[in-house]
Amino acid sequence: MSERHSIAADSVQRAAETPDEQMPFAELGMKQDEYDRVKEILGRRPTGSELAIYSVMWSEHCSYKSSKVHLKQFATKAPKSEALLVGMGENAGVVDIGDGWAATFKIESHNHPSYVEPHQGAATGVGGIVRDIMSMGARPIAVMDSLRFGGADAVDTRRVLPGVVEGISHYGNCLGLPNIGGEVVFDPCYIGNPLVNALCVGLLRKDQIKLATAPGPGNQVVLFGASTGPDGIGGASVLASATFEDESHAKRPAVQVGDPFMEKLLIECCLELYAADVVVGIQDLGAAGVSCATTELAAKGTGGMRVDLNLVPLRDPSLRPEEILMSESQERMMAVVRPADVPAFMAICEKWDVPATVIGEVTDTGRLVMTWDGETIVDIPPGTAADEGPVYERPFHEPAGQAALNIDSPDRLDRPTDLRATLLQLLGSPNLASKEWVTSQYDRYVRSNTVLAQPADAGMLRISERWSSGGESEARANEPRSGRDHEHEAIDGAEPTTRGIALATDGNGRYARLDPYAGAQLALAEAYRNVAVTGAKPLAVTNCLNFGSPEDPEVMWQFAEAVRGLADACKILGVPVTGGNVSFYNQTGTTAIHPTPVVGVLGVIDDVAKRVRTGFVAEGLRVALLGETLEEFGGSEWAHVAHGHLGGLPPVADLEAEQALATVLVEAARRGLLEGSHDLSDGGLAIALAESCLARGVGATVTLGEDPFVELFSESAGRALVAVAPERFEEFAALCGDHEVPCHGLGVTGGTSLVVEGVLEVPVSELRDRHSAALPALFG
Repeated sequence: MSERHSIAADSVQRAAETPDEQMPFAELGMKQDEYDRVKEILGRRPTGSELAIYSVMWSEHCSYKSSKVHLKQFATKAPKSEALLVGMGENAGVVDIGDGWAATFKIESHNHPSYVEPHQGAATGVGGIVRDIMSMGARPIAVMDSLRFGGADAVDTRRVLPGVVEGISHYGNCLGLPNIGGEVVFDPCYIGNPLVNALCVGLLRKDQIKLATAPGPGNQVVLFGASTGPDGIGGASVLASATFEDESHAKRPAVQVGDPFMEKLLIECCLELYAADVVVGIQDLGAAGVSCATTELAAKGTGGMRVDLNLVPLRDPSLRPEEILMSESQERMMAVVRPADVPAFMAICEKWDVPATVIGEVTDTGRLVMTWDGETIVDIPPGTAADEGPVYERPFHEPAGQAALNIDSPDRLDRPTDLRATLLQLLGSPNLASKEWVTSQYDRYVRSNTVLAQPADAGMLRISERWSSGGESEARANEPRSGRDHEHEAIDGAEPTTRGIALATDGNGRYARLDPYAGAQLALAEAYRNVAVTGAKPLAVTNCLNFGSPEDPEVMWQFAEAVRGLADACKILGVPVTGGNVSFYNQTGTTAIHPTPVVGVLGVIDDVAKRVRTGFVAEGLRVALLGETLEEFGGSEWAHVAHGHLGGLPPVADLEAEQALATVLVEAARRGLLEGSHDLSDGGLAIALAESCLARGVGATVTLGEDPFVELFSESAGRALVAVAPERFEEFAALCGDHEVPCHGLGVTGGTSLVVEGVLEVPVSELRDRHSAALPALFG
């Protein structure tokens, strides 16, 4: 905030006495009518500190003011699920996964900060989503990330991508959290607006859920973790709630700076606090910092809170009240603690070398009151900031060129005669090439509970009692001796279990550009299918909705259609949305990114020993294609790579077929019928065959029908490639027939080449060379 000293000492009394004093609301991202509403709520002009609170809490990023009217469909259309323990409205959703365990998971964006300062933007994106999981009472057990960049050969991509990957790797590896999956996608539309969507999953006993609430007048408000500094001031309102212009690099001070070693201590400290039952309510400090934590806790509790801002520990003693309120310094939490439990709370924090300070107490006044130097500088109804922000029903209409885009079908494109060359061209293209250059920088197996990880279709983790106390991490070596010697077994009552969870994230901006309703459904369908091919039953959904400016009616149409499509699809598939994130203003000037809904799906498997491995794992197996192939090339990788074309319609999202396919895959895994599997998506059957051969270096010989180009490169949804032992194939085919899932026998595994009879033959070694070379050549 500029001129910070001129309004920092502004008191409530002074605000009442100077009603005509001009306040810098526009500089903080507020509209005139929003500022007028704040004055109406308070019956006077706001103080500088009150303005800081309302500006960040009413920002697009925090209040969802342009998306609320559409997001309510996730609740009204949501299927009833006994597994859903905590749904939308909390820091993360929680689902019952059986055997007394619950999983909490969520995905959020850190897009704009990751463009301005790639390393810290991405690192603090990981740190923020991990704290969301911690605040539910869970131990974070894994992370994933969905990344999108501009063209792979673009100069700025070479600046942004290495920094983003390094930031994710540094923070996650230091925390000792395996990174088990995700996406890396390139498209020119993301130049200047990369998408960095981070997901975390945590584990807890289902009777140990914590919520963000501040009940009980007299209970103490404790701020613990890192001290508050000037980093991240205005991060939510300045970076995430406005479009980017050329001067965006000047916004570096609004990017948070992370300390993963403090976060590791904070994780262990929180788990011991929960186990000691000294926490009544808890909230992480992420976007909007102290403003968010105090207003949301008070609004969900007995309605009031008193805070002395002079007590907030500062890294920079020159910070003024409104800067303290707006700071998004990382690794901070706020807890509500019974007075009698404060000594025990402080002792646990001291044991873990986590600073903790009582800064206020809960009241029943219905007011959030803050003081500074003995004067009252904030006196507001907390719910007006946390829950009663502006709600916009933005106008929307179909983009002017949408019809022409859909008419421009890829049917007009010249089709190749050399399908071998086409396969190699696609396999070596940035979107379909191996992402090992990225994923090798992440620790996928730390803590030894990873069952499947990249490049598998979904990540999978066993649910182990070792989550209570086991697993040395890289961060452990940097912890104080007291923490290493006395680590508390934070998850009690755990029984040995064979159970596991699987997670996948997916999205396709080109599909959504062609049809945002279908594009959102296809993103869900792919993530749902990726979980199912591992043998896990899809259970619940989180999402990160990345779009341009909501003030553009054409962008708002894309958003409205995508939300409608996703809500309808969840209803059909029977999977509830547990929460997520909306990221607007992903555009530079008037140029928006493709609408990009990213969907995460969590699934459960009863026995991780029965999980299905990716691809062809041995010779002599029968290869079959499940599902139907249609001539569907709109938004396809073939059209994109071979012709630079985007037009037509995306594949049809047949959700009933997806559900039937998933049922077959899960049941087949339970019976032990599958030796390997792989979903079909980008690049179609050709890429699925090649990747299946590359999984273990095992070749295959298959026979196709009359139009091998369509069969190889169409991207029809609802399909999977499976490998079955010959003696079990008849039983498997019968299972498919029971559920009306088409099962097409293609051939057998074996040899050292991928052979499509009469069409192409490529040694697996050549496939590997082409697949692995692209990203190192660009970024190595």
